[in-house]
Amino acid sequence: MGHTHVEVKLVNQLTLKFEEVKLSVDTGSTYTWVNKTLLEKLGIKPQTEWTFKTIDGRILKRFIGEAVAECLGEHATTMIVFAEEGDANVLGVHALEGLRLEVDPTTKKLKKAEALLAI
Repeated sequence: MGHTHVEVKLVNQLTLKFEEVKLSVDTGSTYTWVNKTLLEKLGIKPQTEWTFKTIDGRILKRFIGEAVAECLGEHATTMIVFAEEGDANVLGVHALEGLRLEVDPTTKKLKKAEALLAI
């Protein structure tokens, strides 16, 4: 299908510090993964550690936190994984749905969803 990249503004909802970051859109990733150094710079605090299973079966432990994501005029609070060196920086499905965005398969760009699934 190709790759989709997007500029996302990440905001610390407590201090209002923000940073623009270019992320790959990954509809196979539940959560958004962002380099932990950037999240620490924004003052976003890790809340707890979760276990993740990669597509190739590896088990990873990563901290998670919350941030506001802004993209295409939409904004939503979302879970952010503190990505470590070697991890991809991606915008995942949880954030996409919160932002009411979807990938247009024709243009390979994000667009505002016409409607959300109700059931």
